[in-house]
Amino acid sequence: MVTLPETLARHADQQPTVVALQSPSQAVTYGELWRTVNVLAQRLRDSGFTRFGLMGDNSIAWVLADLACRLADRVCVPIPGFFSQAQVEHLMARAGLDALLMPVTEADSRYRLDEQVALQPLPATPGALAMPDQTGKITFTSGSTGTPKGVCLAHRHLDATVNALAQRLALVTLQRHLCVLPLATLLENVAGVYLPLTLGATVMLWPLAELGFKGSSELDLGRLLTVLQDTRPDSMILVPELAAALVRAMELGLLATDSFRFVAVGGARVSPALLQRARALGLPLYEGYGLSECGSVVALNVPGAERAGTVGQPLGHVDIVVGADGDIRVSGNTFLGYLGDETVTEPRLDTGDLGAFDDDGFLRVSGRRKNLLITSFGRNISPEWLESELQQRLGVRQALVFGDGEPNPSALVVTDDRSPEQLREAIGKLNETLPDYARLHRIYVRRTPFTRAEGYLTANGRPVRANLMNDLPKLLANAEFASCSQGRHETPAALLEPTNHNDESQRGKRPMAFFDTLQNETAQARRHVTEAPVMSAIPKGRFDLGSYRYFLSQAYHHVKHTSPLMMACGARIPERLEFVRKALVEYIEEEYGHHEWILNDLAACGEDKDTVRYGEPDLPIKLMVSYLYDLINRGNPMGLFGMVQVLEGTSIDLATPMGKDIQQTLGLPNKAFSYLYSHGELDQDHFEFFRELMDQVTDPDDQQAIIDTAKVCYRLYGDMLHAIPLPAASGQQGDGEVSHAAA
Repeated sequence: MVTLPETLARHADQQPTVVALQSPSQAVTYGELWRTVNVLAQRLRDSGFTRFGLMGDNSIAWVLADLACRLADRVCVPIPGFFSQAQVEHLMARAGLDALLMPVTEADSRYRLDEQVALQPLPATPGALAMPDQTGKITFTSGSTGTPKGVCLAHRHLDATVNALAQRLALVTLQRHLCVLPLATLLENVAGVYLPLTLGATVMLWPLAELGFKGSSELDLGRLLTVLQDTRPDSMILVPELAAALVRAMELGLLATDSFRFVAVGGARVSPALLQRARALGLPLYEGYGLSECGSVVALNVPGAERAGTVGQPLGHVDIVVGADGDIRVSGNTFLGYLGDETVTEPRLDTGDLGAFDDDGFLRVSGRRKNLLITSFGRNISPEWLESELQQRLGVRQALVFGDGEPNPSALVVTDDRSPEQLREAIGKLNETLPDYARLHRIYVRRTPFTRAEGYLTANGRPVRANLMNDLPKLLANAEFASCSQGRHETPAALLEPTNHNDESQRGKRPMAFFDTLQNETAQARRHVTEAPVMSAIPKGRFDLGSYRYFLSQAYHHVKHTSPLMMACGARIPERLEFVRKALVEYIEEEYGHHEWILNDLAACGEDKDTVRYGEPDLPIKLMVSYLYDLINRGNPMGLFGMVQVLEGTSIDLATPMGKDIQQTLGLPNKAFSYLYSHGELDQDHFEFFRELMDQVTDPDDQQAIIDTAKVCYRLYGDMLHAIPLPAASGQQGDGEVSHAAA
């Protein structure tokens, strides 16, 4: 097998003046590349270090340092720029790094190794983990938990992947490759640097910020389009979201396609519809599949050997089999093992992915085994499949599909520019293309993206599904309801429910569940709560002890009435609502005494319990409590559940996540947060119970009373949140007093 150093030496001899590496300000020929890398390699040997971390933006210096480690036979550990500081420290400690390599522009001048690369020694790391023999590169994957895991690869793994890719692409002439993904990503490192260099092509290295990237998941598309117009690459590697953005730009006439010869897309499932749109525009977009544990790419579609809906045929250096259970297993080029674990001896790697081969040997990857949804009809659905359809066909920014055990899946989508009505129409068209068991039933809309700070994304922008699913009640409580599909699968019990077959307008339709109606009807009112200044101030640390005491004291004066209000409601509801009375008993058992928790929290904050106990709330809470008692006595007592909708939904949003932010800002002990922390977990379960209860409310008058009361409570509770005194923001002049907003 021909190695990368052997290939570079040959290019230096046969085409020394051809540009190998190009940046906005510099070009390095193959002759210069080979000489520079050999000098750097010798200096790495002379340093006496054996394990190097490689930091920095996409640049010529990064590639030179990487290749020098290869020639010096030193272990190279790329450090992704999108990793958090905690992840970087974890990586450095586990890998036992001796030194860091980086561009001189990002280092102290005393660490300069040559004109472009710096070497910064690191203090000895106790407890560094053992690595398998022959380890040449360790690539850290962020993983769905956010804790990086080190994949140990030998140089032969990388060479085998590059040679197999070169063989598969033998009929495609590639001369100018633009690195769009971070070089610390193994896919770009191998297929975006090593492969073009093996082919004797030019690797174009632009800083990620100049390409329009900010962090791992934000993009200024206009900047990227400008670079593409200026550089005119003939190959790139994209993730599906980038591919979808470029396809849309081409459809709008913002980017020409004539320079592209091969554009690979991978990292997540790709919608066949996106590939069709790309092909219609003349963009040669091809889907592939790979794993870090296999040295990156293991299957790839190419011109003359492609099939939409598949990731292509396996490359020649691996053997892929699909078990009877659909599990995809790979052998032939599997990794040495994870850092700190024993060397892998099992020749066949269980990828954790599900798929199947078609009759011509093209591999379909349907999703992750651990994420599989099983409907109540026993149908298996990969949520990644539907999420890719939503993102790439509908253009939503992010999507979470859920519904295990339900007749049909539902989804939470992130979009900031489409109304629920527009989404409802688009979902209807998408459902027409899906098998009946996979048609989306309920669609909820979130207007702000999932973020790493919330714990919903990994460092490289992938969803942390476990965290999203744990917080699903909270997410849905604060989302807009957009769609309820028609013609959906029903549970056998639902099919027995009577319908009015004489009502032509209802034929083929099922009524919208009342909980979703409630969410939809109160979405505008809910914004008065979610847009309160305190919501944005807490994560920024602009929240002091006075703010917290005010919130708790107001909370005390409405929470102490929760059980009495529910008792009064239970005494007033009619016999037809006996199921509601039973639910109220459960609520009261859960809620009774919680106001005392709040007094204990206030005492831990230095507040006198009796001062609060016998004091008066501000006007918003006083009005809200009075309104609810009057409603129960003189109106429809079912309206009380409008208050439940507001307070439990808001508690979920404010409780555990904001409690942690407040505690970190104020440095208070755990005993000052018994109310917030307990309600973060309690109300998650309560809200699911509440959803099911509301879906049993069918009387139009009861439903309207709940909706109307929720709107009133959102207004009054929101007024209280708006009135929370906050310290002046940095740079603002405070007067020492904060006036409370009138209700």
